Amino acid sequence: MQLPYSEKLNTASLARIFDNKSESYKLFWFKAILHEVGLGRSTISFRDLIERMIVDAWYMVSEYKLNLGPADNLEKTVLYIAEKEGFLPTEKEEVLLSYLRDSDDKTLKYNMQVLSLNVPYRLQAPLITSPDPKLWNKLNAIADYINSQDGVMYLIERKRSVDSRIIIDDLWMDYLQSNLGILIGWTDFNLITYLQRRNPTVPGISNKIYPPQERKLTAATNYWKYIIQQGSVRDIYSGVELNTRGLSIDHFVPWSYVASDELWNLIPTEKSINSSKSNNLPDWDKYFSRLAHAEYNAYLFTGNDERASMLFEKCAKENLNNEEVRYRLYKQGQTEQHFTNQLEELLLPIYESARNMGFRKWTYQ
Repeated sequence: MQLPYSEKLNTASLARIFDNKSESYKLFWFKAILHEVGLGRSTISFRDLIERMIVDAWYMVSEYKLNLGPADNLEKTVLYIAEKEGFLPTEKEEVLLSYLRDSDDKTLKYNMQVLSLNVPYRLQAPLITSPDPKLWNKLNAIADYINSQDGVMYLIERKRSVDSRIIIDDLWMDYLQSNLGILIGWTDFNLITYLQRRNPTVPGISNKIYPPQERKLTAATNYWKYIIQQGSVRDIYSGVELNTRGLSIDHFVPWSYVASDELWNLIPTEKSINSSKSNNLPDWDKYFSRLAHAEYNAYLFTGNDERASMLFEKCAKENLNNEEVRYRLYKQGQTEQHFTNQLEELLLPIYESARNMGFRKWTYQ
């Protein structure tokens, strides 16, 4: 992805700011700068940028359990706050920011201080003449060196720890504001690439860098409601016969791992049970055979009922995004054993990967 050219700025060097990264800090630091630039701010404290980094990483770490790096202090900070304060993955941004600004927690303060030590200086390495390597270990000295260079994106006003500030150069400010959308997209692209390398078995990384805007479950809900209205469908977790009151559509492997609404991973259940299950993994040995049986019965019914077939086709447009999977799983004339085998081939690798990522096993009580 090529960045917009500027005759006045070294955009070729800007394109290299993410070249040498062993952790996620540079990505989140620059992403935070772009957020503040979007608000029209050119003088920004380290504290404000670090708070924004934590908020930007919050959902992908606390909900999706993405690994940001082998010793990533940003990931560590998110997990510490989530465990200590009990904030939900869906916690509102303003609540998190208020907590970060007001907290006197010593561990949090220390973690934020660690985040302020290197990346504010090293991000601009491609924009400056290579200094004596020893300078990187002396923050006042490297700040002075950066401030003496022509063409840097921002100067650094050194104060105590996170009270230090960056002051964005006027030309760079104009460039960042004029190309904000492109630069955000470029940063997200680099972040997705980085996260895919750190989380090679996790599906749907590109859908996990922001909280979801909506889940596409309307068609699946209508499909299952009709099937339930026509005959007996038992909840795979409780064994109770379902009705359409209080019905919920559950992602067997949690949505927070798959970040998709594929029909073969969806099953109706009661709202209270879905709430109890949360983003845990159902015990495979206990529940997979029930899932496969319920899905197969729906498959048989759909093949013999015109309205069910119509609702299935509507559902397929939103909830079956792979034609090969549709052919393998939903082609006519399948025995239950073949259907179950195909479903297991699809679902088990995803289930095992989620378990390896730390999703906990759940049994209905």
